[in-house]
Amino acid sequence: MQIQKLGHACLLVTAESGNRVLLDPGVWSEGFEDLTDLSGVLITHQHADHVDVARLRPLLAANPRAVVLADPDSAGLLREQGIEVTVAAHGQSYDVNGVAVDGVGRTHAMVHRDIPQVPNVGYVVAEQLFHPGDALTVPDRAVDILALPAGAPWVKSGEVIDFLRAVAPRIAVPIHERTLAKPDMEYRRYGDLGPFGTDFVVLDDGEPREF
Repeated sequence: MQIQKLGHACLLVTAESGNRVLLDPGVWSEGFEDLTDLSGVLITHQHADHVDVARLRPLLAANPRAVVLADPDSAGLLREQGIEVTVAAHGQSYDVNGVAVDGVGRTHAMVHRDIPQVPNVGYVVAEQLFHPGDALTVPDRAVDILALPAGAPWVKSGEVIDFLRAVAPRIAVPIHERTLAKPDMEYRRYGDLGPFGTDFVVLDDGEPREF
């Protein structure tokens, strides 16, 4: 599997078959706008740092065969813009033009009790990579690669560490770092306190990496 980080929570994943899936192209992401030959686009939830509808429409126009999966609320927003979308759900499996995708999770992590929690569906892609979106839902299976949220208003460092230990992937790749002033400090903490046997791998934006 090849993974290319395109800013914040956006990942371009190339499966061993060569099929490519894009996850969470949001307003803090860049470099996805001119992609072609995408098998699918996966949206975990409706927040703008995970889905930029203005840039998504021309992207899909250039990728007419791409399957779009999204949580229920994002699906409604996308359909209002004339985008065809399949509603993703926890525990459901999907064939995204030859790429196996499984939905994991239902709800965005709580920021504050007075802020409504929106739907959030994470994805296991090609039985290897788990992208949780904005939640710390532990999947009911072993995962090889975890896209680890490094920082956010909805999470504390200790919770990230506990999540990393609970999932215990072979490789952890930090995402969702653009809310942090000094992400390297958190990266060192997670690398030091993660479970034995997990490699903590920081991806440079735009640089593809084989796993």
